[in-house]
Amino acid sequence: MMNANSIRPFYALELMARGQALEAQGRTVCHLEIGEPGGKPADRVLDAVRDCLDRPMGYTAAKGMPALRERLSRYYAEQHGVEVSPERVVVTTGSSSGFILTFLAGFAPGQRIAVTRPGYPAYLNIIASLNLGSVEIPVSPANGWRLTAADIEAAYEKSPFEGLLVASPANPTGAVLERDELAAIIACCDRLGVRFISDEIYHGLNYVGGDASALEFSHDHVIVNSFSKYYCMTGWRIGWLVLPEDMVRRAEMMAQSLFISASSVSQCAALAAMEARDDYDARRDQYAGSRLVLSEGLKAMGFGLAEPSDGAFYAYVDASAFTNDTMDFCLRMLDQAGVAATPGQDFDRTDGHKYVRFSYAGTPESIAMALERMGKFLQP
Repeated sequence: MMNANSIRPFYALELMARGQALEAQGRTVCHLEIGEPGGKPADRVLDAVRDCLDRPMGYTAAKGMPALRERLSRYYAEQHGVEVSPERVVVTTGSSSGFILTFLAGFAPGQRIAVTRPGYPAYLNIIASLNLGSVEIPVSPANGWRLTAADIEAAYEKSPFEGLLVASPANPTGAVLERDELAAIIACCDRLGVRFISDEIYHGLNYVGGDASALEFSHDHVIVNSFSKYYCMTGWRIGWLVLPEDMVRRAEMMAQSLFISASSVSQCAALAAMEARDDYDARRDQYAGSRLVLSEGLKAMGFGLAEPSDGAFYAYVDASAFTNDTMDFCLRMLDQAGVAATPGQDFDRTDGHKYVRFSYAGTPESIAMALERMGKFLQP
């Protein structure tokens, strides 16, 4: 069982800060270390924010503005063909507070939550900080980094757990679960009595088909989502949960004291963003082009497993041809070449020393510059 002593730095943010320090010294840095979309918000989002300046912006209800919760409810009808009561929607301060509320409202101290390895580093750190236990289920490139029901059953038999958290599209691998795969995972959780948490933060960033939501198969589990990725609102810190009815009131009471409410301005911006999906689909198309450019560039340099990812905006590649310590590799590449990438140790504490994650969420120009610089950095 992990505890607070198990918490490690979030290396992507540490590399970002190191890169920003270099920029403060006058250097240019290509930021491929964080999943932060480039460009300004859609025009209607900026208009909504300007409107906020002319009126008081106090606290909202802890669950969020009714108009935003109702719009999110309608989103599921439009995108997934399912009815969701606005009463089950909780607006959060980014997905981060959504995970905190989910873990606190859904699990008792000491219970265990399973996650995939590799996976988003904040999962393990938040779980440990809340005195919950964790189980890591390894996924492999041989299966496209996708979790299966058989993987879950094998892990549960070895070390039972009360919750399972899965992202599709996934960070860092970009793996996307097919509809039947997601349905099988949910059915497996139901058989085992495991609460399923579906991290759908990268929905809308899928290059091989449509996104399936866990709500299409069950209303008994938890949905976590955010405006950070598809809607390009990382710094606005705004997200949402869709909770099963047995968790709603507990989560609301916890939100009242832990966070009071999400930013009123960010909620207004989020409401406007939902009406600008054409703008964000165009940006996704830009990522799709950058995805191919980055993949071809990394393969040409000798990185393994550099085929284009199915979703999100990451390439999680094997750097064994260059190093057995990608932490050192990424630090040197930043300091010497001005290219920031994230070492695999952020996502996998066992085998991550062989991997590097590159983000293609930035501009095509920054990716082209990064590839040129990396080519020179890797020359013998």
